Amino acid sequence: MLVLMSEGIDAAGRIMDKYGIKSMENIQGVPQRSLPYHWEGVPAGTKSFALVMQDYDNCPDEGFSWLHWLVADIPGDVTTLAEDASRQDATLIQGTNSWSMPYGPYAEINGELTIGYGGPAPERQHLYQTKLFALDQVLGLEKGFFYNELLQKMEGHILAESVLTGSYAG
Repeated sequence: MLVLMSEGIDAAGRIMDKYGIKSMENIQGVPQRSLPYHWEGVPAGTKSFALVMQDYDNCPDEGFSWLHWLVADIPGDVTTLAEDASRQDATLIQGTNSWSMPYGPYAEINGELTIGYGGPAPERQHLYQTKLFALDQVLGLEKGFFYNELLQKMEGHILAESVLTGSYAG
């Protein structure tokens, strides 16, 4: 059974401050330091992994869930993403996060901040789900891909998935 874990989430299920808005590593209000992850129980035939960090508690605030991090084509023999991998690992194929909205308070955010990790910045406590998918193929997505593209490419190719939940309050 595929199991996703993170040292960035404490025993009480809270995401540590350094991965969100309370960190000193924010640019234009977008938290930059990505959580570390590791996993075990990789199913036979896994060719790649995809990771999605999403905030469904954002729905009452802005009317939709918030995508904080999309990563595709993590090699099938890899079982970790190091802390700050979003900025430090140039081999990661990262997608477009929800900080990319071209309107409202986010319209002026630098485009470079919309690809990769854009951490939690809620006004109240939110729950964040990180899903790891073991896939039977490499998806072939390119940097800046969108969530819908990831979902379409994964369809029919998911061998297993694991969900890790953590909370964060700004």
